[in-house]
Amino acid sequence: MLNTNRTKYDRSQEIETIVFGSCNKHNKAQPLWKEIVKHKPNVWIWLGDSVYGDTEDMELLKSKYIAQKNHVEYQKLYHSNCDIIGTWDDHDYGVNDGGKEYAKKEESKQLLFDFLDVSPSDQSRQRPGASSSFVYGPKNRQVKVLLLDARSFRDPLKKNLLNHNIPNETGDILGEEQWAWLEAELKNSTAQIHLIGSGIQFLPDEHRFEKWANFPKARKRLLDLLSEYQIPSVILLSGDRHIGEICKYENTESNQVLYEVTSSGLTHSYKGNNSEPNRYRQGNMVNDLNFGLITIDWKVEPPNISLQLRSENNVVKEEIEAIF
Repeated sequence: MLNTNRTKYDRSQEIETIVFGSCNKHNKAQPLWKEIVKHKPNVWIWLGDSVYGDTEDMELLKSKYIAQKNHVEYQKLYHSNCDIIGTWDDHDYGVNDGGKEYAKKEESKQLLFDFLDVSPSDQSRQRPGASSSFVYGPKNRQVKVLLLDARSFRDPLKKNLLNHNIPNETGDILGEEQWAWLEAELKNSTAQIHLIGSGIQFLPDEHRFEKWANFPKARKRLLDLLSEYQIPSVILLSGDRHIGEICKYENTESNQVLYEVTSSGLTHSYKGNNSEPNRYRQGNMVNDLNFGLITIDWKVEPPNISLQLRSENNVVKEEIEAIF
């Protein structure tokens, strides 16, 4: 029987270890949970495709979430002193590459939030879409996590004759209500570190797959918001790609530096993708199963922030110190 009883996490406590990942098939081998648990993380962030639903049958989707929640190794994380939060991508949303046209998005959202143990009274339950906001830690040692919904309001993808994605110059990703919510969350933030998560990649703009750059107006709007409010220490988190990589973006006009860590996948990765161009990539692409790890050392000023991608047996595949 599924054991869902767990102690509510105290988000006022200082956090030092954040782990995250995406692309997880509930019926495949899941070797990374035992490695993730070894880090005794404060927070786990699902970045999409926590299950592969791909259905409008909500009973079927629910059964897959239950199977994942009941996975014996995931249960060890679930019952540790770790907050579990997340957003969705396309497969747990319900349709591959899906956007605002998906008919079951409200029902699917409630199942996602059930999986994440979101309280029935939480404001995110009532707000359109699956965005959410979390603040961890005491004053002057705060981490704010903003998880975006890049599905419920996203305009259609545009394709060329080869069926490759090309820029939709007028299309949007977040929708005006979510943009207003995000701007308020950024404008009013007092946190020292900001993590912003989305199922699809933010910075890369050269590959042909799903990404924010398919909607250049939306991507520019996000980068402009971060620049306008001079949001400190921004680390973007993404999944989707079945590869891992760390990116760095420098805004020469505002002197703002952003990092992005893409971690995908937990149960399957794409071994054939090892030469994809990405002008923002730091180091190498990771083709193994992988999870992301952020560690924060608050004992120094400014805090030391380490970004890592780790694979099976906790092997460090890529690592960078985030310097802002």
